[in-house]
Amino acid sequence: MAKAPRIGDAKTRLVPPLSTTEAARLSACFIRDAAENIAAAAQRAAIEGYIAYSPPDAAVEFGPLLAEGTRLLPSRRTGLGASLYDAADDLLATGYGSACLVNSDSPTLPTSLLIDTARLLARPGDRIVLGPAEDGGYYLIGLKQAHARLFDDIAWSTPVVFAQTVERAREIGLEPLVLPMWYDVDDVEALRRLNAELLIDEGNGDHAAAYRAPHTAAFLRGLFRGGRPELMLGPTGSAGDSAGR
Repeated sequence: MAKAPRIGDAKTRLVPPLSTTEAARLSACFIRDAAENIAAAAQRAAIEGYIAYSPPDAAVEFGPLLAEGTRLLPSRRTGLGASLYDAADDLLATGYGSACLVNSDSPTLPTSLLIDTARLLARPGDRIVLGPAEDGGYYLIGLKQAHARLFDDIAWSTPVVFAQTVERAREIGLEPLVLPMWYDVDDVEALRRLNAELLIDEGNGDHAAAYRAPHTAAFLRGLFRGGRPELMLGPTGSAGDSAGR
């Protein structure tokens, strides 16, 4: 799931310390890394990758961000809930046995979680897989039927999204299979943490599970090469704590 990385519209919570142009370029890196991460997972599980994008006239902007084998799926309606439901419904309508919707805000999401989700969804019977995010949302939802109730009356972009989605799943008689927690990069603190994970802690065994997000890492190296103290870790090093497990 991705929004076009347009200047002034993408990653605005990172402005400042980033400029609007830098924020848009970082967003593009996130999307490209997410596509390549899914392509990597497809080498080990029955997965076909799509970028479900908005707005619907932005196809050309996603051309440079596609991984090998990735296809594009335009949005049909505005709003996060509608876009999520429509993407799942469109994919399942083409004959796929399941659909997994992944955010583009977690560039270091372990590839193993994508593989595990595909394998869980391949089992017989209806099921829902959820990947909780540390901010109370979710980074992934996998499903075998397009249950509209999962996306109805959700307080999007709040800390209760995951909990509300679990409640909706139980209302339709399904107990979600819950993956390990991970984090989104949507504010400056998370950006510092991402920098620590990709650049400062390179080679640290504690981060071995994280996807190395090469395009994001290269962009961050360019930023920090210029000596941007406003992006550096604080004195406590809290931004470098291990990613959620």
